[in-house]
Amino acid sequence: MAALAILVSCSKGKDTSYEISYRVSFEPEDHYIDVRMRYVPAKPDGKAVTFKMPVWAPGYYIIMDYPKYVTGFEAFESSGEPAAWSKSGKNSWVINSSGALDIHYKVFADAVSVADSKVTAEGAFIAPNGVFLYKDIDHPVSVAFTLPDKWKTISTSLPFGDGVYSAEDFDVLYDSPFLIGDHLTKSIEQDGIVYEFAVQRPEGFEESPIAGDFMAGVREAVRMFGDTPYESYHLLLLGRGPGGLEHQSSQADYTAGHWDFETREAYLSELRFMTHEYFHCYNVKAIRPIELGPFDYDKEVFTPLLWFSEGITCYYESLLLEKAGVETPQEHLDFLARYIKDTENTEGRKHMSLRQSSYDIWLNFFNRSANASATTISYYVKGPVLGFLMDLEIQRISGGKKSLDDLMSLLYWRFHKEKGRGFTEDEFWAAAEEVAGGGLGQIRRYVDTTDEIDYDQILTPAGLTLDKETWTLTRN
Repeated sequence: MAALAILVSCSKGKDTSYEISYRVSFEPEDHYIDVRMRYVPAKPDGKAVTFKMPVWAPGYYIIMDYPKYVTGFEAFESSGEPAAWSKSGKNSWVINSSGALDIHYKVFADAVSVADSKVTAEGAFIAPNGVFLYKDIDHPVSVAFTLPDKWKTISTSLPFGDGVYSAEDFDVLYDSPFLIGDHLTKSIEQDGIVYEFAVQRPEGFEESPIAGDFMAGVREAVRMFGDTPYESYHLLLLGRGPGGLEHQSSQADYTAGHWDFETREAYLSELRFMTHEYFHCYNVKAIRPIELGPFDYDKEVFTPLLWFSEGITCYYESLLLEKAGVETPQEHLDFLARYIKDTENTEGRKHMSLRQSSYDIWLNFFNRSANASATTISYYVKGPVLGFLMDLEIQRISGGKKSLDDLMSLLYWRFHKEKGRGFTEDEFWAAAEEVAGGGLGQIRRYVDTTDEIDYDQILTPAGLTLDKETWTLTRN
């Protein structure tokens, strides 16, 4: 069978003490990714070398244990002789080598998850964390794909030029999923930047206004920050399934599996979801708690600020569209009212603070235990409520001169652009009060404790009324 080979090249200017490269092919009928890895040290020293595979993916706060999908692992010296190897932990392979190594293994890929790879006859979705071994994270990497005849297209955020893609290190590779196959691609240029929609199930996509409405939300985000943290942006829109995952220059989302929406609410739900994952390129990838990078791929990374990273992103997924004129003001208020209703009707709000829900997400991301709803709260639910209330308080304290937008911009420019790092919890609250021009102790108390929220105290000065019988939010 004829095949198409595509190369992902290493970048220049980094560690040259060794080269590491991959050639990847596929066994679609059995759902396998076949990985052939080449390791060449500049100065062989005869010492054992250790390679690792991540056990989780940033943005997906649960231990995935990717090595469980690895099978048929074998290593060979450059002479072709087998090299002895052993495991030194669940995600570490130690190989005794006198120099260059050729390593071969397969990865089973048949999960419907944006944090897992999937291979079928029609194509492949590759979540790199569970496919590529690393020796050092801060090292350039090259990968070549050998594709079946019918797979003609690769969509990824990795830069492409002179016939090659580039991954300057493994952080970049792991943050750049691939959609491979014969899917639809549609590119839109806005303000000199190309946005590519890669659509695995394109029924109705070309006729839908969703791409244009998404771009309207993007325009509002870029206007807010006055900058874009990417050179191009790619949406990998998969078939029917749950979940999405943000990346610095892309997002990977399972969808409804089609683009012919029967109701306005179904349409807005899909559009908000895409907008949510997009806004993460600012809020969590650029604007981030200090714990979220550089990453330790061996274990959990704990932070008390995921309520801000995720909850405020939930708030903006609707707010950006309302500002762009895609949503009506009442649709935005209805969106917020549903979160308030869900928060107040959850018994867990009496037992878990929003701050604690952030820290304990590693225990509760997929907690399906019988008492979960009675003892826990989700920052995806209560987080946007606090984002909304914080926005109103900043506007009130500043006399309408500032808003949450100004806090987002300050965090982006001060910490991401100027300091090149994330912020601590104390730095976050200090920045929020700096923008507001006064104390935000009440908002912080609602984040840090299980105290009942006095909605009327914050909503009434803003000209808003919450009807707790019908859970509707209206302007006076």
